[in-house]
Amino acid sequence: MRPTLLCFTMMLLLNTGCDSDIRKEFSDEEPIDRYALVTRHNPVLLQADRLSPLSIGNGEFAFTADITGLQTFPEFFSREAEEMQAAPGPDSFLKHTEPEGATPLATQSQWGWHTFPNPKGYTLSDATSLYDAHGRDVPYVSGQNASAGSWLRENPHRLNLAQIGFDLKNPDGAAVQLGELEGINQELELWYGTINSRFALDGNMVNVQTWVHPDYDHLSARIDASSLNSDQIGIKIAFPYGRGLHAGDPSDWSKPELHTTRESSAGEQYISWNRILDDDEYYVHVTWSGTGVIAEQKRHHYLLTWSDTEEPLEFTITFSDNPIRNNLPDVSETEDAATEYWTNFWSTGGAIDLSHSSDPRAHELERRIVLSQYLMAIQSSGSLPPQETGLTYNSWFGKFHLEMHWWHGVHFALWDRLPMLENSLGWYETIMPKARETAELQGYEGVRWPKMVSPDGRDSPSTVGVFLIWQQPHPIYYAELVYRDKPESETLSKYKEIVFETAKFMASYPVWVEDKGEYVLGPPLIPAQESHPARTTFNPGFELAYWVYGLETAQEWRERLGQERDPDWDHILDHLSPLPEVDGLYVNAESAPETFTDPEERRDHPTLLAPCGFLPCDYVDKETMRRTLHRVMETWNWDHTWGWDYPLIAMTAARLGEPEIAIEALLMDVQKNTFLTNGHNYQDTRLTIYLPGNGGLLTAVAIMAAGWVNGPDIDTPGFPKDDSWDVRWEGLKPML
Repeated sequence: MRPTLLCFTMMLLLNTGCDSDIRKEFSDEEPIDRYALVTRHNPVLLQADRLSPLSIGNGEFAFTADITGLQTFPEFFSREAEEMQAAPGPDSFLKHTEPEGATPLATQSQWGWHTFPNPKGYTLSDATSLYDAHGRDVPYVSGQNASAGSWLRENPHRLNLAQIGFDLKNPDGAAVQLGELEGINQELELWYGTINSRFALDGNMVNVQTWVHPDYDHLSARIDASSLNSDQIGIKIAFPYGRGLHAGDPSDWSKPELHTTRESSAGEQYISWNRILDDDEYYVHVTWSGTGVIAEQKRHHYLLTWSDTEEPLEFTITFSDNPIRNNLPDVSETEDAATEYWTNFWSTGGAIDLSHSSDPRAHELERRIVLSQYLMAIQSSGSLPPQETGLTYNSWFGKFHLEMHWWHGVHFALWDRLPMLENSLGWYETIMPKARETAELQGYEGVRWPKMVSPDGRDSPSTVGVFLIWQQPHPIYYAELVYRDKPESETLSKYKEIVFETAKFMASYPVWVEDKGEYVLGPPLIPAQESHPARTTFNPGFELAYWVYGLETAQEWRERLGQERDPDWDHILDHLSPLPEVDGLYVNAESAPETFTDPEERRDHPTLLAPCGFLPCDYVDKETMRRTLHRVMETWNWDHTWGWDYPLIAMTAARLGEPEIAIEALLMDVQKNTFLTNGHNYQDTRLTIYLPGNGGLLTAVAIMAAGWVNGPDIDTPGFPKDDSWDVRWEGLKPML
């Protein structure tokens, strides 16, 4: 239930929340001025920025706009454009070269997928090979480069549902070019979930407000174009075909004959279409104000125009995978709903205020924290685990990676927004039959969770992904987070099957090696640090520690349900191989003892730190881990890392009482740790946004501020204890 209007008024006046779970941590400090905290980081664009278009959304649906507030100049954001240099970002202490690339404009949803025809009937068995697992042949779908593998990776792929932009004309009728716009001023009002855009044509100002409704896949816009003639402005709505592209714009405009846009109903101020792409279909409903009329320009391309621009021009466009009813919210109702939703979002949950700090890096860290909260809410809080680029554009064909779900979702629980994590947890139950089928096919018990996966739970052929195992304990971790907040029989009943079936696979996966007197993980196996060969890798340290955590937590769930501990699980816990170490340092894997002597081993994710940071430090020697942390900081190849590696290091540093290293890691001046004007974590020209970096940041600062279970009883244990850092926080929960 949302707060009442009176409660919202009090929130705005007193800058506090209506949720009793928001608690003030230290009574001698004033509550955080949340409105000031959020609004001082509103992104503002004074020119078009290839890398930082602004998005609005609700977790199920998102719309990304250029500086007009709509998608008027998509070619400027095209990867194929000749000029790839990004416009300068905000002032920052970062000194490295400005990143290059472009973030495509798209309109995406959780349900909007497309599958190309499969005339050859490819199945996973067509991309499967056998791998030796201690004398047993085990099938893995590793043939990603074969014809079957390519088709299975491409399909299904996430759609761009529509391109929605202005049709702008000069007085002589010529199309307006981006460079002709003047007086550009665009601001994302985070507190209200509104994009406000201003621009001028030959001195004539246009004002645009854009919203997404919190409860529908529904875009609304209000345009003040009274200074223009009616023949100078209209709204273009165009529908593309699906594109099987690994990363980038999901639109294919070259195949109009392969899809259908069929008018299903129309009236004086509305029109509905049925979109059909091969065996997939969805529905679109448009409404408009005043004197507007809509006409087809060419196949799949429509133009909405008004004969009178004196009054504000308003339109809504709604998308659904089911036929759409007619009585949807209008523009004013969408504005009110968005205002209510975002005011409630920012006024509840956790908050961190660094504005009283004198360290010159504090403002930038606070900016990243605020913008990451917004981005994760609109991109990663929906009913499916999110893709790494969320609902902005496609990466890995729009599919999501289950090992990344932890980085997208765990922070919601720590920031007292658990429902945003739980939204996607029910999906695991729906794909259990496929996960069980995979386990049975490979000769294991329980369920084996996939890696690069489509909504129906089908894994994707890969030379790497199918060998990963660190996604396996994740659902147990999520369930424990839920139980921590809701220690009730209903929680145990809801998640027990997922916990126990996950643990059954984990117990059947290790192999007993008689000569060692130990259970061994792998081969075949590729650890979270993906630079290791599948056929020879065994006993990676992070996975060993996570196996212990997962099985021990599953045993605790048995006890909570009044069951005996499983003796086979206990035998594994007592005899699993120890974390590998060499010369007083932890190493990547027992099969890779040369971690700190071979430069090739010091690249990709430094997950040898994860057993104390990502996980509680219960399974490590802290001094050995401390030495390992320092060696990583001294020798790691930062050019070959990913955005969540820096929060990973910060969590380890915090748990080891090394707060200076935690700050250094979070704000390290390297390309993969860049945060753009719009708040997105930049990686490279292919992945100009990378949400695991944003989610990881929020997880790291939560543990740095609120600590962890059974941690030291001090405030902000992960921040330096000097006068330069004054950290004020509310509503955060300790990490497990």
